[in-house]
Amino acid sequence: MTASTSARAFAAERTIGRLLIGITYLSVGLIAVGSVLMLAAGISPLDQGPPLDIAALGAQLVALDPAGYLWLGLLAVIAAPIGRVIVAAVAYGRDDDWLMVGVSVAILVVIAVGVGTALNGTT
Repeated sequence: MTASTSARAFAAERTIGRLLIGITYLSVGLIAVGSVLMLAAGISPLDQGPPLDIAALGAQLVALDPAGYLWLGLLAVIAAPIGRVIVAAVAYGRDDDWLMVGVSVAILVVIAVGVGTALNGTT
């Protein structure tokens, strides 16, 4: 590993760390806002939650609907590791580490297949 490669690897890890910290803070903030809105509306945390409706998410946020904030917070939690894999793949590509790029892409394919399977309701 050369000095420039080592510096790029350090910078990539720093970027990944900042990405994960930022998404974590965002997620916690959104879930906290959603929880406060639930309590203010008199909604019990034990009640069955509403289904995820991506198309209505923006309107829910504008309307201060707790479900919108809770769902967006959960989606951000799910997006954090996916974002980490994407940033790592880009960093590996810059370092010409094509094996690790392939591993990163394979991980993203597995995630995509899992999400696609879940959305289609098949097992």
